[in-house]
Amino acid sequence: MQLDTFEVTGGTPLRGELHPQGAKNEALQVISAVLLTDDPVTISNIPNILDVNKLIELLKGLGVTVEQLAPDTYRFCAGTINIDYLRSDAFMKDAQRLRGSVMLIGPLLARFGRAALPKPGGDKIGRRRLDTHFLGFQKLAAEFKYDDEKDIYYIQQPKGGLQGAYIHMDEISVTGTANVVMAAVLAKGKTSIYNAACEPYVQQLCRMLKDMGAKIDGLGSNLLHIEGVEQLGGAQHRCLPDMIEVGSFIGLAAMTQSEITIKNAGIDHLGIIPHTFERLGIIIERRGDDLYIPAQEHYEISTFIDGSILTIYDAPWPGFTPDLMSIMLVTATQARGSVLIHQKMFESRLFFVDKLIDMGAQIILCDPHRATVIGLDRRSQLRGIEMTSPDIRAGQALLIAALSAKGKSIIHNVNQIDRGYQYIDQRLNAIGAKISRV
Repeated sequence: MQLDTFEVTGGTPLRGELHPQGAKNEALQVISAVLLTDDPVTISNIPNILDVNKLIELLKGLGVTVEQLAPDTYRFCAGTINIDYLRSDAFMKDAQRLRGSVMLIGPLLARFGRAALPKPGGDKIGRRRLDTHFLGFQKLAAEFKYDDEKDIYYIQQPKGGLQGAYIHMDEISVTGTANVVMAAVLAKGKTSIYNAACEPYVQQLCRMLKDMGAKIDGLGSNLLHIEGVEQLGGAQHRCLPDMIEVGSFIGLAAMTQSEITIKNAGIDHLGIIPHTFERLGIIIERRGDDLYIPAQEHYEISTFIDGSILTIYDAPWPGFTPDLMSIMLVTATQARGSVLIHQKMFESRLFFVDKLIDMGAQIILCDPHRATVIGLDRRSQLRGIEMTSPDIRAGQALLIAALSAKGKSIIHNVNQIDRGYQYIDQRLNAIGAKISRV
């Protein structure tokens, strides 16, 4: 029986240490990359979450040997692959339920010459097109076909194999960049990828590929140069701490007036995230690689220099990550002052605010992309309600709201939260939260 509902009793300050899990988005990329070699690849700090576990199951179905060496460490060996599994009903069914399955296309195309993928699912946060991936593969001379009756993408190498090319990405897509990079490392000749995403996840993927023998220059920039090689070897890799979870914990501390230390936060890879939370008035102390957030009764949103209302918006790295916009919005509800939250990248990601309004938050949803939050400054506490989690990040934001609220909240569909946050109820309960699965 799946326990898919949280019962949350809010209003209790938390206190203690939280250790962020390994980065979900990085794990999906580097685990897919093990298909590029027949040598063993060992990856540590892998989070135990639904999306990652589903991807590992897909690899097993393809014939990859998977050994779990420790709770967060796996050894993968893609020595023998059953490429026909891609045509099976089992693959189509499982891949459809996981948006991260798209990351398998680049490695399969590069090493085995062909790939197939059903239209993947994932969060319901608006249109999330895959054109960027396939346009990149086509630039490498791959042949692409979409079966609109079955909703299946087919792609294969030309007779002479993939050819290096100059690729100007039509959007700064993290998964699109990663996918094209994985295809290009085994293509003939030189590939340049301009307008590439440069998130820490992509940098980490490139570092692992270089350890495997790939030739990649330009890490951390939006212009990558790749010299194709004949084959890649094994490697050992460790995932970064999940910066989205770090940001979630900062917001949690502020909303619940909690004293929390985020251990081994990977501060060098957090970019603008701590500073953006500080603009909401949250005090963050850096202690080595830990972040200490003291209990704060009040935190005040800053304004722009001319006194106009602060706008927080998402942007490609090194801008503020869209995955933390839901957390930023919920954290602002108990601040002093007002802020405009402008979610540019996804048109349905702010639709969870109706639940916050039902809890007593003062929010004006201007349109699908913008919401104005008028902070309550704790003059009135949010109240517990019954609600449903629409996606991973909104689910975590609603959990934070419930933990700060007066009384009991019921959150249904928490498997959405489990897709991105490992043992989140147990870890928060360990520092004083009251969350039970029912």
